[in-house]
Amino acid sequence: MFESLSEKLNSTFKRLTGRGKLTESNIQDALRQVRMALLEADVNYKVVKSLVEDIRKRAIGQEVLGSLTPGQQFIKIVNDELVRLMGGEHVPLSLAGRTPHCLVLVGLQGSGKTTTAAKLAAFLRKRGRHPYLVPADVYRPAAIEQLKKLGQQISVPVHEADPAQKPEKICVEAKMAASRQGCDLLIIDTAGRLHIDEELMEELGRIKEKMTPQEILLVADAMTGQDAVNVAKRFNEVLDITGVILTKMEGDARGGAALSIRAVTDKPIKFVGVGEKIDALEAFFPDRMASRILGMGDVLTLIEKAQEEFDQKEAEKLEKKLRKAEFDFEDFLTQLKQIKKLGSLEQILSMLPGMGQLKKLKQMKPDEKELVRVEAIINSMTREERRNYKIINGSRRKRIAKGSGTSVQDVNRLIKNFAQMKKMMERFSKKGARSLPSFFS
Repeated sequence: MFESLSEKLNSTFKRLTGRGKLTESNIQDALRQVRMALLEADVNYKVVKSLVEDIRKRAIGQEVLGSLTPGQQFIKIVNDELVRLMGGEHVPLSLAGRTPHCLVLVGLQGSGKTTTAAKLAAFLRKRGRHPYLVPADVYRPAAIEQLKKLGQQISVPVHEADPAQKPEKICVEAKMAASRQGCDLLIIDTAGRLHIDEELMEELGRIKEKMTPQEILLVADAMTGQDAVNVAKRFNEVLDITGVILTKMEGDARGGAALSIRAVTDKPIKFVGVGEKIDALEAFFPDRMASRILGMGDVLTLIEKAQEEFDQKEAEKLEKKLRKAEFDFEDFLTQLKQIKKLGSLEQILSMLPGMGQLKKLKQMKPDEKELVRVEAIINSMTREERRNYKIINGSRRKRIAKGSGTSVQDVNRLIKNFAQMKKMMERFSKKGARSLPSFFS
């Protein structure tokens, strides 16, 4: 996400912060580089022109030239303007009034509406809501079946839609069914087309009229860049959308859509899809996204993910074991599974301040397959072996390697690394239990 844009901006900032004093000439040169970086990231050219002008007005004033740290001050201005461009603050879903509330997802075919409907249901269920999924795409039977399967996966009820019915009738019946089942939220997956046409818009207009939804959310593919912005503009003109969900932000998206949509449509981005898994949906915060773009990480999102996924009782139990240096392979496996819930290691590292700026990060990309191997090796151990690795002799290592589909060398390496980690923990505990940091609590 924003990898290329982040690299170019950080290269520009590095040249600025290396100077003791900034002049109008230095700043103009930096602004040219910022402009080029944004245009290459497929940001709308009118948006780029306005943004760069706003940065220039602030940077050439005393705010930067009179500052003791002009380079840092310039970066702060760019950060502030990026946050403002993306809306300034997080805009949550509007879920006031009588239940069941209604969210309608619209968008072109292939943008990821059906998967996003399930992701949104899973996201809101974690926050105490009781969603009800409605498949209203009667032209693509596979979409109805897909939503049913996804609903089963996340234990969320899915309306039994009849493809022979009109989409608006399905939605009305679904609302009554949701009330009967005690659900307080309808998430409607509508039909898409390969391109915007009058027939699609009329159908969506009828659904809007019948359902009076609290939210009409456009699901747009971030990888289509300016096309996503043009699609958002057209849907907004016809339906008056309330917000946008950008999908496939973890892919090769250059960032243009995320930086342009708010300025072009005046409608907020409310969520971003950051992976294929059902829990890979994040609320959109302009300040956090600007921080990621500028390579400053996103620690708040990482903390929130950890609080959501980590079991507090398990964390406390582990902390006690760490303090007594009683950490074993069973504990290691538990933590490994919890860390995996946070997303890929690459995603986790990208949220840490400064990591996004490291060119070496690309070369040292964590090997996800290595984690799979480690998990397989530990799963092939007996409970006794996990609790006391010292009993794992040569014949046991051969059995573990065979059972996990790895080599004896892989098993040896894992045991050796684990033994070294144990020794380090024992040294910490001898120095004093209170000084031992608990990484997982």
